[in-house]
Order: sequence, then structure tokens, then C-alpha cells
Amino acid sequence: MRPVAALLAAVAALSLTACSAGEKDVTKPAPRATTPTTDYSAPEMTAGLPPEPMGAGREVYLRAIRAVDPRLVEDEEKAVDAGRNQCATLLDGGDKADWLAAQRFGNDSRPLTDAQGRQLNAALRATLCPE
Repeated sequence: MRPVAALLAAVAALSLTACSAGEKDVTKPAPRATTPTTDYSAPEMTAGLPPEPMGAGREVYLRAIRAVDPRLVEDEEKAVDAGRNQCATLLDGGDKADWLAAQRFGNDSRPLTDAQGRQLNAALRATLCPE
């Protein structure tokens, strides 16, 4: 019974501690972001890059990209990076967005067409970077 009494005494002592109006209450946890992200910086936000998708959102995004060409998600990190960068292109607009998506997601050994770029942009707008 002694450990319980000691715990109750500690809780009572903490509850009696008062802070002046100018002091910060350190017993309250800091608010958490609603969407967990990793290394989402102000420059990325300014550049129009969305936060890196996490959890179920990441799976939905990768599934949409896989529907265009399954090989595009063999390297998931590359697919996520390409998508985030393409979101900035979509935000800026322009008439070469489909071509740029094909260039960004494709490579010399696996070139993509503008039609596939259009499909990728549709997938991005539906998942990672909605308008």
C-alpha cells in the first residue's frame, strides 16, 4: 500500500503547483500535427511539395501509380519522391505536365509516354496532390 500512497502524494503535489500567468505549463504535451510527416520543411512547403504520404495514404498512392505501370513502384521511395515533385509541377500548371510526369517517373530503360504521364497526373490529383 505504500507505493500507492507515495504515488498519490506525488500527484497531489503536482496538482498543487501553480504557474504564474507568464510561465508556460510544461505538464501539458505539445500539440501534435494531424498528419504525421517526416522532415517536412518550410522550403518544401514553399516549393509546393506535399508532405510525404504515410500509412494508408501511402498505400493508396502507390496503388494508383502501380495501376499505370507496376514497375514504377519497384523503388517505392523513388515513386514517392517523383510524385511529390510532380505535385509542384501540377500546382504551377503549364501545358507540359503530362510530358514532365512521363520524364520524372520513367527512365532510359523504361521510357513512358505522354499518355502514361496523363494517367500519372490523374493518379496524383486523386491521391497525393488533389487540386
